[in-house]
Amino acid sequence: MSLTHRAFMGVLVAGCVSLTGCAGHHNSELALQQASTDFQTVKEDTNVLRIAPKDVIRAGESLARADRLSSFWGSGEDVAHYAYLSQRYSEIAREHTQQVLNEERGAKLELERQRLQLALREAKLLSVQQQGQWLEEQIISLATTQTDRGLVMTLGDVLFDTGEADLKNSANRTVLKLVRFLQLNPKRIVRIEGYTDSTGGKEDNLKLSRDRAQAVADVLVDLGIDEKRIQVEGYGDQYPVDVNATERGRAQNRRVEIVFSDEKGQLGAAR
Repeated sequence: MSLTHRAFMGVLVAGCVSLTGCAGHHNSELALQQASTDFQTVKEDTNVLRIAPKDVIRAGESLARADRLSSFWGSGEDVAHYAYLSQRYSEIAREHTQQVLNEERGAKLELERQRLQLALREAKLLSVQQQGQWLEEQIISLATTQTDRGLVMTLGDVLFDTGEADLKNSANRTVLKLVRFLQLNPKRIVRIEGYTDSTGGKEDNLKLSRDRAQAVADVLVDLGIDEKRIQVEGYGDQYPVDVNATERGRAQNRRVEIVFSDEKGQLGAAR
């Protein structure tokens, strides 16, 4: 092999090594950027900081180590390794937090349903005649005017937080009245309609509105109402009752409406 040929091959090999090194450095930088973004997200989430602080700390430590190594040439694999560790710890923190939040929500709902069932049993101590007359008056007073959909009761004191489908505690008394009314009028059925404010996208609002209506239906079923007597609809941010430009208006639009059938069980047309 001639001297010129050997020199050419040496330059070619050096060029390949240089290109490989540049590609590895670029990939490690991307991994570092993604890890930094993920860590920033969990670091700013108060629930994650409360539930999974150790995982957040580990994510931060791994990210700091990857950041320090990124300043040294040829350490791309180590940078990518610690960036991956940081991302994984951030992911674990999010997953752990979501699991705990779900458990907390489930425990809260279970306690609230038990309390409602206890209150319902206490309410049965009243005579059926007294309850029937009192509940009829209460339902009528809470209902709006007669519409082509039937008699409509708006759960005006049952407001939902933005993005949430859980009933607030202010719903309890109204729900109990509704349960007893349906128990004393076994032929009546109801259509439960959910509505949201304009916050969020159309598809998300549609799903959220149905989830809110379903949350009310689930409580009725838990308290003994046959699910066959309940229909559920979600209309998203359609049919607002107030403007969405103010917090008060948005709160009014986050509502559930109960549409009652007539005494023979015939419901009016849906929207």
